[in-house]
Amino acid sequence: MALAWGVDERLWWLLWAPAPGLGVGALRQLEGEFGSLQAAWEAPPEALQAMQGFGPARLRAIGQHRARWGADPLAAWRAAGQRGLGQLLPGDPALPAAIAALQRPPLVLHWRGRGSLWAPLRRRQAVAVVGTRRASAHGLAMAETIGVALARAGWPVVSGLAEGIDAAVHCGCLRAGGRPVAVLGTALERVYPSHHQLLQQQVGRSGLLISEQPPGTAVLAGHFAARNRLQVALAGALVLVECPERSGALHSAHLARELGLPVWVVPADAGKRSAAGSNAFLARGVAALLAPDHLVRALGPGPLARAASVGVASLGAPPQQAPAPSPGSPAAQAVMAAVGSGASLLQLSQQLGQASAELLLQLLALELAGLLQAEPGLCWRPA
Repeated sequence: MALAWGVDERLWWLLWAPAPGLGVGALRQLEGEFGSLQAAWEAPPEALQAMQGFGPARLRAIGQHRARWGADPLAAWRAAGQRGLGQLLPGDPALPAAIAALQRPPLVLHWRGRGSLWAPLRRRQAVAVVGTRRASAHGLAMAETIGVALARAGWPVVSGLAEGIDAAVHCGCLRAGGRPVAVLGTALERVYPSHHQLLQQQVGRSGLLISEQPPGTAVLAGHFAARNRLQVALAGALVLVECPERSGALHSAHLARELGLPVWVVPADAGKRSAAGSNAFLARGVAALLAPDHLVRALGPGPLARAASVGVASLGAPPQQAPAPSPGSPAAQAVMAAVGSGASLLQLSQQLGQASAELLLQLLALELAGLLQAEPGLCWRPA
């Protein structure tokens, strides 16, 4: 694929990309056979049928896909507003080379957020932090402090915005004014799990949201497994916080090690099923991460460290928030009263009428003071 794309060439690729059962190889095959993807779109079924690998099922799917866009597909695409999202295609200079080199590269990477982060991601100057959805309190606390430490050191933090470890590390990164990078298993307009709506919005404003799933795609379990390869391809190192024996996070750790990336594992209680996979992986001789500071010392300053040293606002972030109130202050007592026996971030935001970013800072201060205990799903209860 040529590096220079015309506007219509990009649109024809984007039109073909959501067709079921087609990958990068199939689109290149169509382009090579007919000279352009526009000519392939306009080709009769019998011309496609003559191509190797284009059997009845694939032809039927292509026919249904083409019929969806009518007689003037480019006009229909523009009318649908599909061009509003950021998109990276094979051959785009901004697409990280490690993504393009995957065995199954994405047809399109859809993104929203700070485009400046693609520069360090192209150089794999980011750290992936992965783990289980059903994490222990220890695992969640470690993920959160790792997110804080990496953000303060100037490292973009890559994770999946799932329940548990992913959410905790994203929250830690955000609280320290960092740049989270979330690789979603859903299309960008979807939020899964649904109670991560505020968190997903925060990540999109402060960092990047990335997905290979086109708009309108249904939520499928296989898409969450497929995103693991993208997380590893964007990172230069990986931290496995906690996971059971069968886990997508464990698959990511294996893939990172196969590619020669540095991998750290947080040790956990040998009796916890939620950590059986990560503990077993640790026994293979990878580095144990006992404290987030050890990770930062090993990695050194990240690509955003210089900007961080002169203030996060220089990166285009919102102005710095006021410090969190002390545990005995009226504001902290109001938060504790709103938490009651337990509450989610969304419930607290609605009840107190405060922005989620401001609340997260207060909740962290109350956690550090030993008054609150974080729970999965961005929930808190009295300690």
